[in-house]
Amino acid sequence: MSLDPTRTPVLLGLGQILEREEVVTTVELCARAAERAFEDAPGIKEKVQRVSMISVIFSPASEGAATEVCDRLSMGGVKREMTTPGGNTPQWLMNRACEEIVRGELETTLIVGAESTRSMKQMKPDQDFMRAGLETREEGGPKDEVVGATMRGMLSQAEIEAKLVRPADTYPIFENALAKKLGTDPEGSRARIAGFMSRSSEMAATNPIAWFQDVRSAEDIATATPANRLTAEPYTKCMNSFMNVDQGAALVVTTLAIARELGLEEQVVYPWAGANSADLMPIEREDLGASPAIRAAAAATFEAAGVTLDEIDFIDIYSCFPVAVQISAMEIGLELDDPRGLTQTGGMSFFGGPGNNYTTHGIAAVALRLREGGRLGYVTGNGGILSKHSIGIYGNEAPPRPFQIADTSSAQQAIQDSALKWTSAAEGEAVVDAGTVVYGRDGSPSFAPVIATLPDGKRICAVADDDTLPTLAGQTLEGQTIQVTGAAPPTFRL
Repeated sequence: MSLDPTRTPVLLGLGQILEREEVVTTVELCARAAERAFEDAPGIKEKVQRVSMISVIFSPASEGAATEVCDRLSMGGVKREMTTPGGNTPQWLMNRACEEIVRGELETTLIVGAESTRSMKQMKPDQDFMRAGLETREEGGPKDEVVGATMRGMLSQAEIEAKLVRPADTYPIFENALAKKLGTDPEGSRARIAGFMSRSSEMAATNPIAWFQDVRSAEDIATATPANRLTAEPYTKCMNSFMNVDQGAALVVTTLAIARELGLEEQVVYPWAGANSADLMPIEREDLGASPAIRAAAAATFEAAGVTLDEIDFIDIYSCFPVAVQISAMEIGLELDDPRGLTQTGGMSFFGGPGNNYTTHGIAAVALRLREGGRLGYVTGNGGILSKHSIGIYGNEAPPRPFQIADTSSAQQAIQDSALKWTSAAEGEAVVDAGTVVYGRDGSPSFAPVIATLPDGKRICAVADDDTLPTLAGQTLEGQTIQVTGAAPPTFRL
């Protein structure tokens, strides 16, 4: 099939930035990353019609941050917008932009994002981070348009009442559900996780934009020490995403016709296909160690691109917590020790976890590898509590068919129809589907949430009562029968 170059989307400009010394804001980092993307694609800046900025979650940013980025870049007159929160949003923006180009509704757009959490923590208590000579927008100014799926509806009232809202507390529950299926205990889980994480650190060591550039052994990652304490079973500290970074990234998406006009066709990377999907609230999921939404989105993307996993050369899987990587790999039949590796950045524990913007770096890293050689790359983004998913396949040559966002509507309806019923209160026995023990900095249990099933089949969230909590360190809760009582939240004892 002959592709219309005016309606063939290409990834043309790439820019990444890391700051270790200066105090900077997200707006400054976004502007720097964008300038690098413009330097990578000379002449493209003047053709940008829209600036889409990834939602900032860990460091301060105004509701007009995209406008501030445009002001810094002297890009008046372009459309500007912010996304809703979610680590899937960079790939979602890519999917949307490519579809708009195919429809003839868009020619060139800039996708950009950053976090400046390190800088925020460097500020003295009496300093105003937003007014540190870097931000000038007055309060009450115009707000940028917000695009993307809301985070509302991703947690049930039962989970909220049980304070099961932090990803650092919920992802370990998924990890332990997966461990139950695999027949491993917490120690075995740590060993399994540490193996692929050590290989991720090897990739980070080669990446000049990575925050940590030293190789970590599997033993170092798995062993709990004062510097690498247990955070929540089975995770040690370095198994968590590292958020204290100053990192930014930018992508310029345009048409093949414009790339040719600028004489830059040799460096383009072609988006081949993409898909978006969503999982249920955790309490509603039949299998807490799986993701039917990732399974459906990945299958649809491969089908739309007309390729298989075996044809993929470079892979970057969203890596906020180890179980997100494992489930994403499992759902496409990818082994954890696949020689291609699971990341091109180094993963969020070692590359860094710049909030929702990580996947912008993941796309850039895969694109850079495709420029060097190989044929195809696969990128995933995950938002919420393993909730929202966006997937993309990229190539270093033109696809055999126009880009398309694969249709996942039938699979999405089946996911919605599979939702389990739940309740916020109960009295009596329940069987734990999965849970975790969260530890304080002193190493003692501080919180133990579980998702359990009642005799009538309904799910419930509960937390260990004060007498039970101290006894749970190192225990495997999955499959245990507990006594649940009360509401808002219910408590349990063994």
